[in-house]
Amino acid sequence: MSNSSIKTLLPPATIGIVGGGQLGQMMALIAKSMGYKVGILDPTPDAPAAQVADFQITAEYANVDAIMELANKSDVLTYEFENVDENALLKAKQVTELPQGVNLLHITGDRLNEKNFIKSCGLPVTKFAAVKDAESLKKAVEEVGYPAILKTTEGGYDGHGQIDINGPEDLAKGAELYSKMECILEARQNFIAEASVMVTRDKQGNIITFPLVENRHKNHILHTTIAPGQFDQKIHDLAKQAAEKIADGLDLYGVLGIELFILDDSHIMVNELAPRPHNSGHYTIEACNISQFEAHIRSICGLPIPKITQKQPAVMRNLLGTDLTLARNLLPEHPEWHFHDYGKAEIRPQRKMGHVTVLGNNIDELLESTKMLKGEN
Repeated sequence: MSNSSIKTLLPPATIGIVGGGQLGQMMALIAKSMGYKVGILDPTPDAPAAQVADFQITAEYANVDAIMELANKSDVLTYEFENVDENALLKAKQVTELPQGVNLLHITGDRLNEKNFIKSCGLPVTKFAAVKDAESLKKAVEEVGYPAILKTTEGGYDGHGQIDINGPEDLAKGAELYSKMECILEARQNFIAEASVMVTRDKQGNIITFPLVENRHKNHILHTTIAPGQFDQKIHDLAKQAAEKIADGLDLYGVLGIELFILDDSHIMVNELAPRPHNSGHYTIEACNISQFEAHIRSICGLPIPKITQKQPAVMRNLLGTDLTLARNLLPEHPEWHFHDYGKAEIRPQRKMGHVTVLGNNIDELLESTKMLKGEN
């Protein structure tokens, strides 16, 4: 379904991005190359995205005046992470374009809303139940069973804000989460792989999907993405169909990341939604005819989006913490690397500092090429 309310915004219109991390940086880089002006709102001075933008408003994300200042200076507003104040955005919508809307954040910013939405699309999700105290946790366990994961409904990423509930002995630990905010108990799934697919829509309502990729994690953080995922064609088809249902159900504009469990050769389960470009889509910068970031900019600016094609298989490897220093030192030995350094001021353990992408026809060779240390898995 087309949405005539999506305005076509041509360069040099100004795109305002709430959030100044690496996703904002990669959005800004492509927007600038297309001739758009870019403004960033981020509390960190000289944040990664601000380094490549026209201006930065340095303020907290909850600062409504700052969001309004960005809105007033921008022709269109977008965001690079979920936890943006919905009321501030509703206010901003009165003075600028907000193609992604607020409902997208309302659904994806709360895990209970998200699971219920996925279910309403007729898609498989793990068993889940709401938890707000010891009593409801006990009830949730009866519904969901062991093993399970207790998560806060809001915030939390890369393994933060969650506790494994493997048996009755773990129930007491749940108090440290549900005493702070409402939680969700999710049944732990047995799966053969984790995967994701990026999806967007153009002004006419055409749905555009990127290839399904396989994701490998370490310590709950994405380590490596293999694109396309080495799965049965049936799995690729199921993922595409799920992405189309979700995009339609959300009246989606901008790019959405959909994280999936591959249960076996013919079944998938939807795990999480990210209302923005996604870490596992970085390979698209070099491997596809247009990147997830260009697709995002085209979608929010009302421009047409071509059918996505992938030129060659790719492997993307995250650089966490001191991986960045290792990778810099190895650069002279790896002409095949597409090296990305996000320009973060401080190297911290497990922090996403950059990534490396390699293209080629042999996945094993690509995985070998992205190892930072001898003997690494």
